[in-house]
Amino acid sequence: MSRRLARETALQVLFQRDLTKEPVITDKEVQRWAEEFVVPEPSRVFAQELVDGTIAHQEEIDQTIASYAQDWTISRMANVDRNVMRLATYEILFRSDIPGRVSLNEAIELAKRFGGEESAKFVNGILDRIVDNAMKVEQKGFDSSKS
Repeated sequence: MSRRLARETALQVLFQRDLTKEPVITDKEVQRWAEEFVVPEPSRVFAQELVDGTIAHQEEIDQTIASYAQDWTISRMANVDRNVMRLATYEILFRSDIPGRVSLNEAIELAKRFGGEESAKFVNGILDRIVDNAMKVEQKGFDSSKS
């Protein structure tokens, strides 16, 4: 299974959702993008999980991104950058099966491929702080469970 291909597919769906202001994404949307990118079934399933999870937690995700984005509002960010960060933040906060640094590195690669000239640096600057904070919170929880 190619998780990178799944992330690219999920990003395309989230990007399109942002452009059309469509609140709901059906399984058919992910399927359509998966067919266009020739995404194998296991990767398509992962892409669907990413899209569903990101949409389900979007309010909390956007608040998290906004709290680390100095002098930037979510609406002012480029569509690609915003959705790359939403996708990665979903993984960082809600997918314990994916290490935060992996999500960060994958987001940087997506930003390089689909974003503007400064996208990778912008995305890295915000997500790095989100990962660091998530790791601190996780460590505190781990430490308190030892007592």
